[in-house]
Amino acid sequence: MGEDTKTAEMGPQQIVVLDRGWVYVGATARQDDELVIKDARCIRYWGTTRGLGQLADTGPTDKTKLDPVGTVVAPMRAVIHRIACKSNW
Repeated sequence: MGEDTKTAEMGPQQIVVLDRGWVYVGATARQDDELVIKDARCIRYWGTTRGLGQLADTGPTDKTKLDPVGTVVAPMRAVIHRIACKSNW
């Protein structure tokens, strides 16, 4: 699976916000009209005081609740935005 340039520039992991309120974190790669999120975890509860930006900056807090879901494949039209994480979680 090839990795697009924009994904490569975003760092080791991204927080991906999809329509209907789904929020995942994992390593992403664009494949045609889909975004593949490997080793994805659903961010069920942020557990932050400064929102998703805090998670991207410092990683999960003690209160963050993550649910492992494996590989997620989402149509690009469902992607609201991606946030680059500074490190792997």
